[in-house]
Amino acid sequence: MTALKQEFDTAMAQLTGEGAPYEIAVGEHGERYYKGAPANLRDALAVARNHGDREFLVYEGERRSFNQVMDEADALGAALQAAGIAKGDRVALAMRNYPEWMAAFIAVTAIGAVVVPVNSWGQPDDIAFTVEDAEAKLVICDQQRYDGVAERLKAKGMRVLIARPADDNDPDSLARFTADFTGKAPQPVELDGEDLALIMYTSGTSGKPKGATSTHRAVAQSLVNMECAGMAAAMTNGELITKMLEAGNEPTSLLAVPLFHVSGCHAQFLANIRGGRRIVMMYKWDVDRALKYIEEERVTTMAAAPSMVLDLLESEGFDAADTSSLFSVGLGGAATPPKVGALLREKLPMNFSGTGYGMTETNAQGASLTGKAFQEKNRTAGIPHPIVDIRICDEEGGELPPGATGEIWVRSVANIREYWNRPEANAAEFRDGWLKTGDVGFLDEDGFLCLADRAKDMIIRGGENIYPVEIESTLIEHDAVREVAVIGLPHERLGEEVAAVVHLHPGATLSEQELVDFARANMATYKVPTRVFFSEQPLPRNATNKLLKRDIKAALLEQ
Repeated sequence: MTALKQEFDTAMAQLTGEGAPYEIAVGEHGERYYKGAPANLRDALAVARNHGDREFLVYEGERRSFNQVMDEADALGAALQAAGIAKGDRVALAMRNYPEWMAAFIAVTAIGAVVVPVNSWGQPDDIAFTVEDAEAKLVICDQQRYDGVAERLKAKGMRVLIARPADDNDPDSLARFTADFTGKAPQPVELDGEDLALIMYTSGTSGKPKGATSTHRAVAQSLVNMECAGMAAAMTNGELITKMLEAGNEPTSLLAVPLFHVSGCHAQFLANIRGGRRIVMMYKWDVDRALKYIEEERVTTMAAAPSMVLDLLESEGFDAADTSSLFSVGLGGAATPPKVGALLREKLPMNFSGTGYGMTETNAQGASLTGKAFQEKNRTAGIPHPIVDIRICDEEGGELPPGATGEIWVRSVANIREYWNRPEANAAEFRDGWLKTGDVGFLDEDGFLCLADRAKDMIIRGGENIYPVEIESTLIEHDAVREVAVIGLPHERLGEEVAAVVHLHPGATLSEQELVDFARANMATYKVPTRVFFSEQPLPRNATNKLLKRDIKAALLEQ
């Protein structure tokens, strides 16, 4: 065992032992959980009141305190109850990043209803599918989503409200809906930890989205787990934490990812409102605006997909902007290319950055590492969390030894209960309490999780298994390459061949042969792309900045 792992294990034992702040208990089915965690989300989020009138949210020139956000949530909760929304009813949120999204999440879960975040990047049919699939009783939209789906949803008997309508006098205005309830609070509702709190739909990169159902207990445990992991990271990075404290900046997070995804909802919104930390929220990702916010609001942390972090660090404006307050960059949503770590060390030499592994189905929990662990084990996704079991399995479900690559299976109290109304998917993807993630990886000799790729993305070329993310991480190192997607295309003799789709930096030039030569110099011959396609447009991504490889492949096959 390495000294790094020993130090982390010691810190975690101090945090989770008997009588410790994050004491771990064991349930009747062997599941590990935090003994002192809140029983439900209403209790978990009520601690926001402890932060009072301190500033919580900065959004497009608007500023809200913790109390103001909680007051807005109380008024909305009371209004929802008056409108007939009861425990167990589904309430969908179909809007981009708005303060009203946050208040609505708190309100809906506080009255025992079930919040359904909707991917607002989708077309009207996509949005309607999610809302209808969840059988929502009420939907809160922004104006753009309302214009696309309101008529269809109203025809099905759903009530549809508009946050920030174009016309303040619109009868469906959310502000009008809550106007008579200002200063009021919802009636108390009995909540059990096993009550459903959330149906969060998967990103749908490999088919129609599925509703991942989470209980109050699962989400509450996930929030406490993030706090425990953060404390362990601080305990094992004393020098970096001292540097951060000496800088004297107020802890401030840049929220640049969608609230309808676990990376925005759980890891930023919910974690920060509990922790008393300020959020600067972006309507959508824009690297120039992000740099402006970092400088003006003295942002200390941000979490984003690796592609977004590359956008930031490679931006022409980065060196000109005052980013001295930025201390920590959290990476997630995809495997982290080595280039990102190298740029972080170059641009932010004393950074407390990290990465992790989690997914919608695990409420963002799984594994993580931060600070010096991120520097020393930069090709891993971290150490499994205290309430998470991870094993690597072969195609028959047999457990593989350390170092062997297979499918990642996860068991945790933070996992979802099931997929909403998807019995076939439930039968296929859950086994004896374990979730089959569809991701491929291995555990190293110290138990660190190493990611390979999505099982569905793996290329089989002449019997050799090839993981596209490994090739992508190499090709992105070329100075001319801004984005790259590696996919498998049908090949008569080999079964599949490796194809790379490349989008270059503005003004850059690169030939197919130059890229192939670069690949040959940096990877095994059988992994070198045999076909290269150049795209003048940015590669298609979903709302969480994951490449839409299915769409990329379909477009090539059509050609």
